[in-house]
Amino acid sequence: MRLTIKLSTLLLIFMVAVNTNAQKAACTRLDQTLLFPKGEKIKNSNFTGTAYLQMLVEADSQNNNSIGNVTFEPGARTKWHIHPAGQILLVTDGVGYVQEKGKPKRVVRKGDVVVFPPNVSHWHGASADSAFVQIAITGREKGETIWQEIVTDEEYRQ
Repeated sequence: MRLTIKLSTLLLIFMVAVNTNAQKAACTRLDQTLLFPKGEKIKNSNFTGTAYLQMLVEADSQNNNSIGNVTFEPGARTKWHIHPAGQILLVTDGVGYVQEKGKPKRVVRKGDVVVFPPNVSHWHGASADSAFVQIAITGREKGETIWQEIVTDEEYRQ
């Protein structure tokens, strides 16, 4: 009996170690393949889960667009929100979800381009089991992002 308990305990410890090492390896691979730096952890309440932002271009009087590299850890996502001048996402790594209000959620992958028209409520983020990296190009000439309600776990899973 004692030997069985010890073997099962060792097996459990081994499985946890392998899973932890696989997760670390996946994060290291992602960090090594990023086109731009991961940036700083986003600390506002407009995101569920952990996401990072590296601003590449700030909108100013010469350029009406902001461009940011956003890295979402698995399960992380934005709130529902609207961009008065629209938004374009360039998917550079991982697997993510995007959804416009009233439409089904879509899966997006590296190489996909998503265009959100002006004033359309939407959200985007990582799939449940993969990180997701996007370059977000957001028009600012018609106003700032309008943040709305959170994407519930039920909405996310649908």
